[in-house]
Amino acid sequence: MDQLLGPLLLFVVFIVFFMVIPAQKKRKQEKSFFGELKKGDKVVMNSGLHGKVLDINDDGTVIIESGAGKMKFDKASISIERSKAITAAK
Repeated sequence: MDQLLGPLLLFVVFIVFFMVIPAQKKRKQEKSFFGELKKGDKVVMNSGLHGKVLDINDDGTVIIESGAGKMKFDKASISIERSKAITAAK
């Protein structure tokens, strides 16, 4: 039993530092990004569609205006990394 305790403890520490903490950090970044999202922001969707936010709804959706017209998307489909790169380039 004592032989298994060391590797088990090492495995738990590995899981916490390399999986749990980065996931919490990413969730915190997503929450702050979506909280700061406002009308007029330029965003990029995960599908690669570029557009401008026209409206943010309470049900977790946004209306995006692009070259194809107005479309309704879930907030989760916005690519945070690519959208931040666009807004930083302003």
